[in-house]
Amino acid sequence: MTKPTRPAHRLRERQARPPRVTAALIADLAHRLTARDRALLTLVWEHRVLTSDQITALFFRTSVRTHQRLRQLHELHALSSFRPWTPNGTAAKHWVLGPAGAHVLAVEQGVGLRELGYRHETAMGIAVSPRLGHQVGVNDFFVRLRAYARNRDDGARLVQWWPERRCVSKWGDHARPDAFGQWSEPRNQDQSQGSSAEVAFFLEHDTGTERLARVAAKLNGYTALARETGSTTPVLFWLPSAAREANLRKLLGVPRVPVATAVQTPTTSREGPAGAVWLPAGITGPRQRLTALANAWEFTM
Repeated sequence: MTKPTRPAHRLRERQARPPRVTAALIADLAHRLTARDRALLTLVWEHRVLTSDQITALFFRTSVRTHQRLRQLHELHALSSFRPWTPNGTAAKHWVLGPAGAHVLAVEQGVGLRELGYRHETAMGIAVSPRLGHQVGVNDFFVRLRAYARNRDDGARLVQWWPERRCVSKWGDHARPDAFGQWSEPRNQDQSQGSSAEVAFFLEHDTGTERLARVAAKLNGYTALARETGSTTPVLFWLPSAAREANLRKLLGVPRVPVATAVQTPTTSREGPAGAVWLPAGITGPRQRLTALANAWEFTM
């Protein structure tokens, strides 16, 4: 008899019950938090979950220092963690906002915990969600942009990074992007000119699990949104393989809204999604940098 496989959503670690959050605990945490800690808590709350590696790329220089600080924040109940079950080896730790951290954010925003929308059980729910991998992938796209900018000193920056729930609240009647972003970097190496190129975009992070016809059909919503708002914001499809990209492009043809595709480049790629990896739909030519997409369709759309 074949032994059944363990479900992919099972966790490696048993989760402890959240502590009773007291005024003393909140006051102690607020006293200990640095500006970097507060930025980390805010980002984890906005984007639901971050891995240890992603947090290192965003805020630290070494994984050792990351693990030291995350352990301290965990002990203070500012963050909670879990490891997804994996059939081989051990998965990276994943971090969500903890109960004490939520209270601090609520106080700083001048709202109650209910108004903030936080429940520990809900925050931890991503651990067993079938969308965990998708959410981590979406976040990784933006982490790589911010990390790339962090390692440069020329003014490149991730101007906007909106999570799905914020996008839905603004555009959900027509389109439901996985995220909205805005990226800026210098036009050339001569920084004395002070000239920057900037592009806003909707992200569709594809994991390869949906039928391509359904993926392509998402453009109907973006077309309706463009018709109503006059927006020409590019829609970016971030795909898991070259074969899937090629097949999707056949379905897309010449879309009625600006679209570009790229294959999810390895983590060793220095420039990642900021680099010349984007292929505009309906246009022949080499792959372009992310900022170049701001003007890629100006003579054709």
